[in-house]
Amino acid sequence: MTLAGKTAVITGSNSGIGLGIAHEMAKAGAHVVLNSFTDREEDHAIAAKIAEEHGVQARYIQADMSQGDQCRALIENAGACDILINNAGIQHVAAIDEFPVEKWDAIIAINMSSAFHTTAAALPMMRKAGWGRVINIASAHGLTASPFKSAYIAAKHGVVGMTKSVALETAQEPITANAICPGYVLTPLVEEQIPDTMREYDMSREDVIKNVMLKRQPSKEFATVEQLGGTAVFLASHAAAQITGTTISVDGGWTAL
Repeated sequence: MTLAGKTAVITGSNSGIGLGIAHEMAKAGAHVVLNSFTDREEDHAIAAKIAEEHGVQARYIQADMSQGDQCRALIENAGACDILINNAGIQHVAAIDEFPVEKWDAIIAINMSSAFHTTAAALPMMRKAGWGRVINIASAHGLTASPFKSAYIAAKHGVVGMTKSVALETAQEPITANAICPGYVLTPLVEEQIPDTMREYDMSREDVIKNVMLKRQPSKEFATVEQLGGTAVFLASHAAAQITGTTISVDGGWTAL
């Protein structure tokens, strides 16, 4: 499944899921554009490492995904966008009647509205190139719900719905739009939470993972960033040319419950 000659723009990709996807895209031969809201030497160093490791072009472009104009500028500054992966996201947990308004606005902006802006900017490039893939990283929470995560769940449900609309608008073009819906993924951020959770529940690492963190994930195993990257590479491949407007769950059976 070679993606040689294609350019993939991945939002929120200097760590975690986004970075894992960037590595898998580069491994498949795609040039990659990394992004986050910071502009540090280490951000650019990550891109340089990917370029060296996989023999592709890799750049880092700073853009704040809470700002629509910066979302669109990211795509314009990339210069090409054959594969758009909307991955940027944040989370906040609170009861809806206590949910801070500024947190609601930020989650909706970063998790959902950013995908609207980047897609709107990328589609003309894809049409000019005669090929394109829009891959939105939604969540198991784009298909089901949990308490105290109203903004995140609203945003991820919105991303799934928007994915379907984009797919229908491009259905007779060589452009597809799909959403990947991960369950719990073992990222550095999740790894950092494990010791605190062990202390909170007075449990072993194994028990915390199995009975607390993965309580709703029937496989009792985390998904990995490499697995999500591989799923994205598949959706970008010729084999997935007739897969559009749907979701692929990488959740260990969570949404089968």
